[in-house]
Amino acid sequence: MSTFSHLDSEGRATMVDTSQKQPSLRSASARSVVLLPPQVLAELTVGDELRSAKGSVFQTAILAGILAAKKTGDLIPLCHPLGLDNCQIKIHLDENQHVVIDCTATVSARTGVEMEALVGASIAALTVYDMCKALSHDIVIQETKLMAKTGG
Repeated sequence: MSTFSHLDSEGRATMVDTSQKQPSLRSASARSVVLLPPQVLAELTVGDELRSAKGSVFQTAILAGILAAKKTGDLIPLCHPLGLDNCQIKIHLDENQHVVIDCTATVSARTGVEMEALVGASIAALTVYDMCKALSHDIVIQETKLMAKTGG
C-alpha cells in the first residue's frame, strides 16, 4: 500500500524533500472542458473565436492560465515553486461546441509539473467562465484532468 507523499510519519502535512533527486526534463499536460450554453456561443462567436465586451475570451484565458501555472507554488501550499521553462495553452471549440483547454508545462527540475499544468488549465477555464458569465450562469466547467506526464 502506498502512502501519501505530503504526510510525514506522524500524519502531519509536509513538503516532499527533493534535495536528493537529480534534475531532469519534466513535462505534463492537462485539459479542462467548458460547456457554454448555445445562447452564449451564438452571442460571442466571431469566426473560430469567442469575443466579449471585455475582449478575446480565448486570448485572455491563455494569458491567465500561463500566469497561474507560473504561480502554482504560491497557490498550493505544498507545491515546490518552479521556474517553468515553458507553458503552452491551446484553446479551441470541439465538434460538440465545447471549449477545450489544453495546458502543457515543461521544466528541468527535481520535481514534476503536473500541478502547474492542472492549475493552468483550471484558471484558463475559470477565466472563460468569468468573461462569459454576464450572458449566463449556466456555464459548466465539466472536467479538469491530467492527460500526460513525463520525466522524473
